[in-house]
Amino acid sequence: MNAEESTRASVGSWMSGTTQRGQWPGEHLGLPESGPGSLGRLGRRIGALWIDWLVALAISAGFFANEPMITLAIFAVENLLLVSTLGYTIGHRIFGMRVVRLDATPLVGVFRGLVRTLLLCLVIPAVVWDSDGRGLHDRLAGTLLVRI
Repeated sequence: MNAEESTRASVGSWMSGTTQRGQWPGEHLGLPESGPGSLGRLGRRIGALWIDWLVALAISAGFFANEPMITLAIFAVENLLLVSTLGYTIGHRIFGMRVVRLDATPLVGVFRGLVRTLLLCLVIPAVVWDSDGRGLHDRLAGTLLVRI
């Protein structure tokens, strides 16, 4: 199999959800099944997203007459600044999660934070998941959302 066929096969298997699936999400990444360091599950992720969106909505309504694009911009700035510097947004912190690099380095950095934020704001990459439940925005940014 040449490099192009190999790449096509790996992308195809990822899109169909048949990548290196272990007994639990994140097992093949070396993550525990539950507790600190395990992947943040869908319910926690959605809860954190709602909190972050409500914070952006409140700021937008209070200062900018609740314009949708301004709300999205506030949401993006919140995500970029907090994930890049602290590793979590307000919603992540409330739900006990943080964003880390694939090598478990807690500092994500501005570049990864920017890639992750831009893709999250596009929505579609965030709702396309792999077999571990990681969104495309996390895969492309080289990050994981883990429990703390």
